[in-house]
Amino acid sequence: MSDVVAALRTPRGIVTLLLLVLLAVLPLLTQAFDQRYLLSVGTRVLIWAIAAVSLNLILGYGGMVSFGHAVFFGTGGYAIGILAHHGIASGWIQWPVAIAASALWALLIGALSLRTRGLYFIMITLAFAQLVYYVGVGLEAYGADDGLNISRSRFTGLIDLRDKAAFYWLCFALLCAALWFCSRFANSRFGLVIRGAKSNELRMAALGFPVFRYRLAAFTLSGAFGGLSGILMANDGAYISPAMMSWVKSGDLIVIVVLGGMGTLFGPLYGTIAFFVLEESLKPVLDLAHKGWGEYWQIVFGPMLVLIALYARGGIDSLMGRSRG
Repeated sequence: MSDVVAALRTPRGIVTLLLLVLLAVLPLLTQAFDQRYLLSVGTRVLIWAIAAVSLNLILGYGGMVSFGHAVFFGTGGYAIGILAHHGIASGWIQWPVAIAASALWALLIGALSLRTRGLYFIMITLAFAQLVYYVGVGLEAYGADDGLNISRSRFTGLIDLRDKAAFYWLCFALLCAALWFCSRFANSRFGLVIRGAKSNELRMAALGFPVFRYRLAAFTLSGAFGGLSGILMANDGAYISPAMMSWVKSGDLIVIVVLGGMGTLFGPLYGTIAFFVLEESLKPVLDLAHKGWGEYWQIVFGPMLVLIALYARGGIDSLMGRSRG
């Protein structure tokens, strides 16, 4: 906890703290100004930020470029949906099963893919993700490509996930918990081994650290957090579909982490907010220029991302640090 507090004491941290406070009171602001749509967008931001934090654990700190991370997103969502479809609505059962399923799948994928490096690692994670994606497409009993409407998880007597504001605050609390865990992870001995292996794997192995086992554990943890974000997404829309784990979603997550700043504590949050703000602002602007152009907002977003990659190697987090300087 002290690591997070120390990070928030800097000028950049003050801006981050104000951002977190704004996110915390967003349901009150949307109710006061009658802008319920912004609450829906804010909920998506929080869910995707948790997914980005999970990817940052292996991509930012470990240098493991997983191009199939959305598979854990989809595994968590489908575990919830399948249990709900068969009449198991209790969140006390659904959530642990979904997180365990995502962690187990991450363990299996990691055990095979972490034996490769570079482009081969990227391609094998993509291959596993597409394998699960097409399995989802073929599940006729659960809607196949059309997806499946589900009931939200029930935590009787604790929280009603049908309440949009209550669900938002639950997502916000889980994001704060994920950020706290990430700070502890990055500065623990376990995290230092992962970061050291990113810089020089051979040296870490020569020092006696079983690098493969450390990376596999980190990959499994990342999959579990990805499954948590999938659980939240399934409950947010009361809907699951194979699109949750397509390679496009995995690409979006990588873009978010790179945009915010890889290997930084609040980079995933910055990147998620920037991604959704640009999406929600570019669409209407392009539609004003010509009706129907809004769906091609990525054409404008792409060059902006290239410029950030060229002139801000550390993403938005780096830009904020330069502004402070």
